[in-house]
Amino acid sequence: MIVGFLNDLIIEVISQLGYLGIFFAMTLESACMPVPSEVVLPFSGYLVWLGLLDLFLVVLVSSSACLAGSLIAYYVGALGGRPFLIKYGKYLLISKKELDLADEWFSKYGDKIIFISRLLPVVRTFISLPAGIAKMEIKTFTLYTFLGSLPFCFLLTYIGVQLGPHWDNIIGFFDKIDLAIILILLAALALFLYKSRGKQKR
Repeated sequence: MIVGFLNDLIIEVISQLGYLGIFFAMTLESACMPVPSEVVLPFSGYLVWLGLLDLFLVVLVSSSACLAGSLIAYYVGALGGRPFLIKYGKYLLISKKELDLADEWFSKYGDKIIFISRLLPVVRTFISLPAGIAKMEIKTFTLYTFLGSLPFCFLLTYIGVQLGPHWDNIIGFFDKIDLAIILILLAALALFLYKSRGKQKR
């Protein structure tokens, strides 16, 4: 019920506000709020298919919103630190499990994971927190976040464009392909890290 209500609310906001609604929703999503980008971007793609929005602008606006929300999360981590997040994270809808996962990935792979993680479920949202805690160089964080958000936003928006009039099937479609997307992206990540380590050894 709550998920259905949230999805309907997102669709209504984007329908009424267009690009501003997309920016608002994706900023919240990247600031660790439970806003499903799997609804925001495909529905935006559907509006592109209808001729109401422009694909390039949707991708640009949503990627910029990902950066804005990620910067909010970054400064929450930088100013509050890990003790603050452990103590008050539940009020921000951030679980310790999610924070631990993001910490682990950032500690293991460093700055590069900021770019790669933008393509991965769960981690992409919370990775900004340990980056802030670690005081990652803000210019590098900004660049990696924006560049990593572009392909993610394009992919989900383009799926919405291709589904066209079949919007009612989008949620079910994502349920079926979600695991496949995760496995493909994890394989790409593993290949990237393998090559990166190979270069470092040389």
